[in-house]
Amino acid sequence: MGPLTGLKVIELAHIMAGPTCGMMLADMGADVIKVEKVPGGDDARRMIPPQIDDESAAFMMMNRNKRGIAIDLKNDGGRAVLRRLIEDTDVLIENYRKGTMEKFELGYDALRELNPGLIYCEISGFGRTGPYAEHGGFDLIAQGMSGLMSVTGEGPGRAPVKCGAPMTDITAGILGAMGVLGAYINRLRSGNGQRVDTSLFEAGIVHTYWQSAIAFATGEAPAAMGSAHPLNAPYQAFQTQDGWITVGAANQNNWLKLLTALNAAPLKDDPRFQSNDARMRNLEALQQELAAIFRNRTSTEWLDRLQRAGVPAGPILDVIQMHHDPQTMSRGMVQTVDHSRVGGVHTLGHPVRYSDTPAELRRGAPVYGEHTRAILAEHGYTREQTQILIDQGAVISSD
Repeated sequence: MGPLTGLKVIELAHIMAGPTCGMMLADMGADVIKVEKVPGGDDARRMIPPQIDDESAAFMMMNRNKRGIAIDLKNDGGRAVLRRLIEDTDVLIENYRKGTMEKFELGYDALRELNPGLIYCEISGFGRTGPYAEHGGFDLIAQGMSGLMSVTGEGPGRAPVKCGAPMTDITAGILGAMGVLGAYINRLRSGNGQRVDTSLFEAGIVHTYWQSAIAFATGEAPAAMGSAHPLNAPYQAFQTQDGWITVGAANQNNWLKLLTALNAAPLKDDPRFQSNDARMRNLEALQQELAAIFRNRTSTEWLDRLQRAGVPAGPILDVIQMHHDPQTMSRGMVQTVDHSRVGGVHTLGHPVRYSDTPAELRRGAPVYGEHTRAILAEHGYTREQTQILIDQGAVISSD
């Protein structure tokens, strides 16, 4: 029994941002019904390779714990089906371009009349207001325009680099889930639903808290610094004899512990490094001093010494190494979920622990149209009525 057990969610979303929002709610126990377009379904189904038994690995990752129905919104019968589903729905998630839902008479104003308690969550490239509201948006575009790419990479004069993960997509989905929960708490108090609006652009902006603080204070735009921190030092990756490690000696206490672990007492009295302010003003010199020391031992040797000294540090793992790391496993962040066609599929776990109402991975991602018949039956459609809708092309069923 997750914390959102009993909450009904309709997900009219595709690829990543909206599906991330739906997945978070589904993991917490909500009954998330994923409505896929006709024809073809979620575009993530075609983000291949890789595939597992002809099922897109990308789609399966983002859509576990959901039930699936395929509805043609261009079909009058299909729209009627969706409106019936929405009559008793708590939350609707959509990430179409502005105007798409209104074109199908499924915008917030129309659906609020049908269901006054509906929480209507919109996740878009730039939000539903402002001069860019009509623009389409992707993670790459949002990372560039939010300032993230200007502070990511090896340094000034180098090519712009985006974060390897689709940071704004995932963050927008999490912000959407946060917004839904805030609106749900308000509805429990007032009985009223509301519109929740967030975007990839804003999801990128919120990751610039430190850099924006610097820009507001100095009037200068921070630049990329590799793995270094814009406000604290030393806090970055260092090359060792056989690889790379990260070291987070970002306050004075950890700085002194680091000097002990490095057996580098002379640096303690060096006026260039005696305070964080001094270390930041002399960052290049500090990096050179520490880099020369770290190259003298292996990563394992340094991590052992740093751990014993109480200095935050860690190896740089690739994704497969991360999957097999004992901390990853102990926290349940790699799990296996049953898929109706493929069988057991590895997936990532839910990232929050609840002491009394744990999140649970209950099912794999739906096959296209897998639950169409069951969902329609739950909403009062007879077998004959469902078959007529299938024959008309208003809905698609996998069986």
